[in-house]
Amino acid sequence: MQQNLLITMRRMKLYEADDKMIDLISDNYSMLQGLSAFGIQLGFGDKTVNVVCQEQGVDCYTFLTVVNFLINGYAPKETDDKISVDTLLAYLRASHRYFLDYQLPSIRKKLEESLVHGDNLDTLILRLYDEYAHDIRQHMKYEEKTLFPYVEALLSGEQKSNYNVDIFSKHHSDTTGKFQELKNIIIKYLPNDGLVNNQLTATLYDIYNNEEWLLNHSNVEEVLFVPAIRLLEQRLKNEDVTVRISNMINNVDATESISDREKEIIVCLVQGMSNKEIADQLYISVNTVITHRRNIVRKLQIHSLAGLTIYAIVNKLVELKDIER
Repeated sequence: MQQNLLITMRRMKLYEADDKMIDLISDNYSMLQGLSAFGIQLGFGDKTVNVVCQEQGVDCYTFLTVVNFLINGYAPKETDDKISVDTLLAYLRASHRYFLDYQLPSIRKKLEESLVHGDNLDTLILRLYDEYAHDIRQHMKYEEKTLFPYVEALLSGEQKSNYNVDIFSKHHSDTTGKFQELKNIIIKYLPNDGLVNNQLTATLYDIYNNEEWLLNHSNVEEVLFVPAIRLLEQRLKNEDVTVRISNMINNVDATESISDREKEIIVCLVQGMSNKEIADQLYISVNTVITHRRNIVRKLQIHSLAGLTIYAIVNKLVELKDIER
């Protein structure tokens, strides 16, 4: 009990410029990747956070703001103008490179090595991973092609009339849910046998860590980066910027069951039929088919054809041999 209390107290510590960098990392090994994203190299001995940041050209205040936010959930006021937008931009860019060039391919390789059965179910699992990885890549590429150049323009004193950070924030989505469906399918439906089970468990652990990384990344963008950009816009325009936040509430009744008609439509979908072909097959209208498809997504929380196919196979709605290759 006392040990747990000490751990909790240690995690609630707000790190300061005079703390040793080695103590910060020893207490929070998860910040190792953050060091790399800030461009801080190892081998700093017993130097303080402030000295290490000065020597390696990193804004100390911004570094500590990110550290205390990720470790303790401590966020500064949105009017905090001491945060360096330039430093945050470099940090986020480096984080993208780490995730896209290393993390995604590494998990994909481990998943491929874990799926040794060689059947169509394994292929569908990998396809599902590739679909989600593609979505996340597109999410980050949008930021690199649209948001980041916009911020660079602001830093150089240029104000664009056709874009602002509120547009980004309004459509900025949390990507952590992308792998939820994949994790559930692996946990619920894949067979386990010795080494395969161990490999899949290790891969799942990586996927869970990956989700935590994505959540932290998204939160840094939304809670720290966006307000800092907004302040930069305010300084350039010399006027207040109206904050627009969109909350999407998705009330899903997970206990709802799939109807017989919806099962028929699932079978048609995994066999490659279009909405028109399904309508003709079941003697219903195309609009009715679309309505049923929406209900299926809402009830199952499965948004991809690969995920729907796995659901149909596991629940014996179809057999592998009945699916088009």
